[in-house]
Amino acid sequence: MDDDKLVLRGASFFGYHGTTVEERTLGQRFNIDLEVSLSLSQAGISDNLQETVDYSQLYQTLKQVLHGPPRQLLESLAESITGHILTEFPMIQAVKVRVSKTNPPIQGAVVGIAAAEISRRRNS
Repeated sequence: MDDDKLVLRGASFFGYHGTTVEERTLGQRFNIDLEVSLSLSQAGISDNLQETVDYSQLYQTLKQVLHGPPRQLLESLAESITGHILTEFPMIQAVKVRVSKTNPPIQGAVVGIAAAEISRRRNS
């Protein structure tokens, strides 16, 4: 990934994703960490929002995916997020996302967090 990045950490959403009936009926909290790579030099010089990506729009993209159709897998949520971001924001060259949930339903186990993390780069 490039050296310049915009980062959102700890974006939190309630959603109905998962493989169990309980997860898809009762819902649960999902946390997203996002890094996007793009050149920030012009925005740094100009101090102009038009020269970068507005991170509030990145948040709205996360919200759209997490409040969208239910997915069974964290991997599918992460893939959908990266696809939306690379499609909606042409300035972004690469994206890394971690989708996590606390206390995943693993019978007989105590696990604090389960997560899927993926990185995707724009095809040149």
